[in-house]
Formats: sequence, structure tokens, C-alpha cells
Amino acid sequence: MAALGSDVEGATVLDLFAGSGALGFEALSRGAEHVVFIERARSALDTIRANAELLGASQETEIRRGDAVGYVKRLTAGSFDLAFADPPYGKGLAALVMEAFSVTPYASQLWVEHRKTDTIPDLPGLRQRRYGDTLISMVEANS
Repeated sequence: MAALGSDVEGATVLDLFAGSGALGFEALSRGAEHVVFIERARSALDTIRANAELLGASQETEIRRGDAVGYVKRLTAGSFDLAFADPPYGKGLAALVMEAFSVTPYASQLWVEHRKTDTIPDLPGLRQRRYGDTLISMVEANS
């Protein structure tokens, strides 16, 4: 999140495969205006709702149950300022989210966490940071 700097302030954020919502809530704590959480698991959705209530962030959040890949395929270009994805490793989901972004850049920036051995598309302007066996891949819409 620190790598984003001031890009988070006032941003509309998409948190895909949201889990507990940690990425989205971190973005809110750094000044994001609104976060949409997309998660399939009911237990994780309950956790996100509880966290939003605990943090007093219910007005700044939208929590949706659904398939993250299907969701991004329905978005229009520029729907969000920032999009974060932390899909389950080894299922090809990181590549699918990035491929959808290459067709329709639904955010100004897409940040995807994945295993370093996962095959992902080589998109123009792709940057990566390595953390052990994990990579964070970032691509901008105007690359």
C-alpha cells in the first residue's frame, strides 16, 4: 500500500477476492473515498461486514457476493481508480483478472498478488515486486 503513495487519497477502490477485506480497509485508512468488495465465500462476506461496522466504514463500502472474474468482465473502462486482486494461488485467476483488464481497463491501476510461478499475461508497462514466493504485479491503464 505504501507503494501507492497519494494515489489512494480520494480513490474509488475495487477489492477482488476480498477475503477479510484487509486491502480495501487499508485503502480506506489511507484516504480512499469508497471501496467495493467482491467475494464469493459467505463467511468472508460476514467478516467484511463485521469489519466495516467495527471500523465505522459502512457508508464508504459496498459489499457484493459474486465471482470476481465475472464481475470485472462486466465493468466499463475507468470504473475504478484502483483495483486490488488477491486470488487463490494456482488456479489461473490472477491471469484471468489481468486478461480482463487488458481488454477493458476497469481501473487506472491494477495490483494483483500471485505465486511467482503462476503464468500471467505480459501486459505493456507490467511492473512486479517480489516477496519470497509471492509477486505483486502492477499495470496501469495507460501503459
